[in-house]
Amino acid sequence: MPELSVGQRCWTVASGSNLLDALNEAGLAVPYSCRAGSCHACLVRCVQGAPLDSNPTALAEHKREQGWRLACQCRVDSDLSVAVFDPQMDGLPAHVMESDWLSADVLRLRLVPELPFRYQAGQHLVLWTQSGVARPYSLASLPQEDRFLELHLDCRHPGAFSDVARLLKPGDCLRLGELRGGALHYDPDWQARPLWLLAAGTGLAPLWGILREALRQDHQGPIRLVHLARDEREHYLAGPLAELAACHSQLQVELLGAAELPTALQAMRLHSRQTVALLCGSPGSVEGFSRRLFLAGLPRNQMFADVFVGRG
Repeated sequence: MPELSVGQRCWTVASGSNLLDALNEAGLAVPYSCRAGSCHACLVRCVQGAPLDSNPTALAEHKREQGWRLACQCRVDSDLSVAVFDPQMDGLPAHVMESDWLSADVLRLRLVPELPFRYQAGQHLVLWTQSGVARPYSLASLPQEDRFLELHLDCRHPGAFSDVARLLKPGDCLRLGELRGGALHYDPDWQARPLWLLAAGTGLAPLWGILREALRQDHQGPIRLVHLARDEREHYLAGPLAELAACHSQLQVELLGAAELPTALQAMRLHSRQTVALLCGSPGSVEGFSRRLFLAGLPRNQMFADVFVGRG
């Protein structure tokens, strides 16, 4: 069986073991979200040896040349030594600018990095607490307009990260993992095409940034945004969305509860085969959205999805 080592630790794993699972089963707490090579939360650096990588194009070539790999996409088939992401060495310090509640369960964090931080609307980011707990989130901010990084945290349930997040106050420090991952983005080539943005829960966060980016770039096609929430109190951006819709005639906003979803999905009809759809939320909600869109005639290659795997 191959040996896997991190620093001074060395242990054997079954040949073909998923690298992310092997590291987390050994207690190394490598963060992850999508397990599909999209969120880039599970970055590790190969020190010696190379794993079998099932998705080599998920990382930029210069990252791969530096030894970085996405652990969720790799299998250990020979001896391998890796270094996990060290937030103190590899992370960027950032301070809490604002911490407030958008609803009973959704916490908005606005962070200011100590150094310039380049990103695109919809990009992922890993937050690290001072105690070393990490979770990936999608950015809701827009780099051309916001002077902070904004994230929306679902704090419904207790969790190692959300328990810390609830207590954060202005001035507190977190560490950022600078990432370029994320399946969601706005492409200027879509400007004349219908754009559908379908979100469940805090899956709205990256789509809020992407919506504003589309409007900033003067998107000409119709835009339809659908937000699914457990109840009306959890449509936490209802006010700002209504304000945008009032200013942009091409924007249609629909706020749905769980009981309304089946009927709303059945009623979805494509007016153009050129429609592009961006989907974000829990695995079940994204699957429901994508299945209905496919049945309505939207090709899979015109759907872009990020799935949130809640870990707290």
